Amino acid sequence: MEIPAKKAAIAPEGVYIIGTYDENGQANAMNVAWGSQSDYGEVTFFLGKHKTTKNLKKTGAFTVAFGTAETVTISDYFGVETGNRVNKIEKAGVHVHKSAHVNAPIIEEYPLTLECLVTSYDDETGILVGKIVSEQADEAILTDGKVDYDKLKPIIFDIASMSYRVIGPVVGKAFHDGLSLKKAD
Repeated sequence: MEIPAKKAAIAPEGVYIIGTYDENGQANAMNVAWGSQSDYGEVTFFLGKHKTTKNLKKTGAFTVAFGTAETVTISDYFGVETGNRVNKIEKAGVHVHKSAHVNAPIIEEYPLTLECLVTSYDDETGILVGKIVSEQADEAILTDGKVDYDKLKPIIFDIASMSYRVIGPVVGKAFHDGLSLKKAD
């Protein structure tokens, strides 16, 4: 059975909440699925034209919060409403404070947030590249000073079923398990 390309089951597609300030200092948030870490200390997102893109072009900064099982409702809301029409932060009832490192809001309900400076944004392609300058994490999601996905419970967007899923348990050790198949020279 052929499946339309628009519904390609590419996974994972993270649930990232991009936070920005507008020209009046009002916080805004947008749900973005198409993005990833593109280098050490760098993230890349693929965005259309939104209030968020207008904001980050003016401020040169944004935050990236990670959607979680606990924040699924507000995360989805940030994707189904437009900041051009309503104050999404106020309507969602979330709390924000200004990042200490960039001119962008940190949404306190999210336990993990990256603070980023805009490296580049292309209006034609919608490609946003940001330099990560700091990372904020609640103690509750850390184990030995590192983010613990079992505690964070990050969600992904499943385009095939139009749903959110929690990232599952560890099934292998990176840069280790495949060594058993590597041939000695």
